[in-house]
Amino acid sequence: MRVSAKSDYALRALIEMAAREDGKAVSAEELGRAQEIPHGFLQAILADLRKAGVVISQRGQSGGWRLARKASDVSVADVIRAVDGPLVSVYGLRPEGVTYNERADVLQHVWIAARDSLREVFEKVSIADLASRELPDEVTTRTARDEAWLPH
Repeated sequence: MRVSAKSDYALRALIEMAAREDGKAVSAEELGRAQEIPHGFLQAILADLRKAGVVISQRGQSGGWRLARKASDVSVADVIRAVDGPLVSVYGLRPEGVTYNERADVLQHVWIAARDSLREVFEKVSIADLASRELPDEVTTRTARDEAWLPH
């Protein structure tokens, strides 16, 4: 899987929002500065997150962006889907929608298994987990293995 800049930036912006003790709205400029995210790119990402119901914008003197739901109710998977679409796609199709001939149809099972594996992590990790720097056991168990850190 390749994590896009959009997904990475979106998650970083949401961590920044969730980490604020006061829960007040934060400007896109401040988010961009704090996480070194280009302003124009961040505005587009925030618009995608708003459409998905992850954030809300607030106008006025104390305006800016806030989480629309509790940080514990927003998963990494929710964010990736909001800004990039499905977790796994095969030339633009969801894995269950791909068809192959009899000899290659086993590939569909690989794509489905890969999506299921990503879900095991991405749907269990919330923005609250990221903001508190306390990941679920399912994640820490995986990262505790030396093999997980080796490039292949």
